[in-house]
Amino acid sequence: MSASKKLFHGVAPVALTLAIACALGACKKDDAAATGPAAPQAAAKPTPESVVSASVASMGADQLREAAGKAYNENRLYAPAGNNAMEYYLALRDKVPGDAGASSALNDLLPMAVVAAEQGVTRQDYAEANRLLALIGKADANHPALARLKASVASNEAKAQKEAETQKLTAEEEAKKQADLAKKREEDQKKLQEQQKQQTAAQEQQRQQQAAAEAERQKQAAAAAEAERQKQAAAAAEKPTQAAAPSAAPAARPSAASNELRPISTPSPRFPPAAQRAGGTGSVQVEFTVGTDGSVSSARVVSSDTPRQFQRDFEREALAAVKRWRFQPVGQATTSRRTISFE
Repeated sequence: MSASKKLFHGVAPVALTLAIACALGACKKDDAAATGPAAPQAAAKPTPESVVSASVASMGADQLREAAGKAYNENRLYAPAGNNAMEYYLALRDKVPGDAGASSALNDLLPMAVVAAEQGVTRQDYAEANRLLALIGKADANHPALARLKASVASNEAKAQKEAETQKLTAEEEAKKQADLAKKREEDQKKLQEQQKQQTAAQEQQRQQQAAAEAERQKQAAAAAEAERQKQAAAAAEKPTQAAAPSAAPAARPSAASNELRPISTPSPRFPPAAQRAGGTGSVQVEFTVGTDGSVSSARVVSSDTPRQFQRDFEREALAAVKRWRFQPVGQATTSRRTISFE
């Protein structure tokens, strides 16, 4: 056999092997191109046990109070995930079960979270709706709207999945859809916050009107009592001097003692809700004047030792409480000072 034939017989098997390997590789590439990348697995739905992020759960009680108050004031009521007032208050309640501020704030936030979940279903934002359902379930597992919302989300989500199977979105369209959902979600949250502020303002206006009406009633009652006192004093002056003389001496001692303030009713002030949620405390010194009928005719703040952002709230509640105080009638108007603590 010639040298060229030997070379051919030696190279041919190698070339054949390489050709088969290339063909198999090309087939695998074609299969991979046809199949495409594996679809990512759907993220697990949040549960009441997992909805509070690990970073939030690891914070201390004081950190949670501060972060919750800041998030509430900045309109991050229940979103975004991991940085919202509702998660902070839920984590705070887990750490300090008896915290009144956290419980009060969650009661205020629950109705807004329910509305937000319903809005999420309407705009087909089912991931957000499921996260809100988990927040609601953790805040109150027996909330009356929870079962209805779960059924609504499940039904609409299943319907949307069927529609998605018949109409595949491109990556660009999906990104735009998610951006639109995030924008709409933020707008809905701002609207809820504004509605809450308007409702709070209306309640405050009603309270002020009631306080003004009560103050006017007290003023009229004090005027009537003073008129009656003057009438009785005038009638006593008309009696014969000799009859009044024997009783003048013994009457002097009770008169002096009658100016001593003896409380009948001193209701405590209402703790400002915003300060209570933020854990704020303090004290306010009030000077007030008690009329002869025992009602407080005027009151003013002398000094206050409270956080600056809640100073007006504390002073307002302290004055409102003092104006409702009642004492035993006194011989003449008496001015006094008291320090009211908010703990």
